[in-house]
Amino acid sequence: MTTAFDPIDLAGTRLANRIAMAPMTRSRAEGASRTPTALVAEYYAQRASAGLIVTEGIQPTAVGQGYPDTPGLHSAEQIAAWRRVTDAVHEKGGRIFAQLMHAGRISHPEVLGGGLHPVAPSAVAPAGKLFAGSGLIDFVTPRALTAAEIRETVAGFAAAARNAVEAGFDGVEIHGANGYLIQQFLATGSNRRTDEWGGPVGNRVRFAAEVVEAVAAEIGPERTGLRVSPANTYNDIAETDTEDVYPALVAAIEPVGIAYLHVTEAVPGFRELTLALRKAFSGAFVLNPATEGPTGPEALALVEDGTADLVAFGALFLANPDLPARLKAGGPYNTPDPATFFGGDHRGYTDYPAL
Repeated sequence: MTTAFDPIDLAGTRLANRIAMAPMTRSRAEGASRTPTALVAEYYAQRASAGLIVTEGIQPTAVGQGYPDTPGLHSAEQIAAWRRVTDAVHEKGGRIFAQLMHAGRISHPEVLGGGLHPVAPSAVAPAGKLFAGSGLIDFVTPRALTAAEIRETVAGFAAAARNAVEAGFDGVEIHGANGYLIQQFLATGSNRRTDEWGGPVGNRVRFAAEVVEAVAAEIGPERTGLRVSPANTYNDIAETDTEDVYPALVAAIEPVGIAYLHVTEAVPGFRELTLALRKAFSGAFVLNPATEGPTGPEALALVEDGTADLVAFGALFLANPDLPARLKAGGPYNTPDPATFFGGDHRGYTDYPAL
């Protein structure tokens, strides 16, 4: 029987186990340059025993930033800073993918600076508020991307993927989940376009497929992954045809032959769709299962029963830098402190003790 503690070959990248560290925004990049610090390198190196680390969301372009103090991968300074992170992880024997995340309409001119304005498939403002430097503020109506700008955005993902490889990452994960730009194209509530990127399902999956194709062409499909979160309503996403959209998306990217598909079950009740996507996708299947609270030790059984090839842990990995060892030993587990999740110093970041 295969277990989560067994190694796996991820399209040519050897992973020590099947326990992944899920991407988690921590908002600890440095100032206007949006660069990761030495503390960020320490944080990821502490967690190098994961089979696969997927970083926090990294904006591929300046206008892709969604929150204060999140890092980028679109400048030489950022590439050099990330190289220190990847070197630290590799020195500990770990494997690390950069998650490329364009926030789209989940942003604000106050966060972006430089006269930039949030962009999206359509000029539809999300409900709710966003945390910016001045506190919670109302979202603004984004500017709808032109056809030329969509192509430039796709090219921006590919350029950031190239930068990630230059920075020493083992690969990249494209963030198509949690209500950010790619899911904004997938969802009818945020995509009101009438051109080739809007309307029917085949058109709405086009942008995601184009990004996957461009990134894979730039760095190789074996270094490319995609994350999706079917039926996720986070960030005011409204999907009316989830069970049609995601099989169509998988069918569109399947010929590319990417390394893995990472499914986040954002809401209970969609396991049947998860299994259908697992069956339709020929690469490795990473699952962050729907749970009442943080994903816990019970998720290891998903590898044993074949539901997934790897299981991704979020908050539990945040608070337990040596999580694979703790899972193998049956605990104990440190409790994550939500007050220190976003921003700040080493407290609640690099000071969680190992066994």
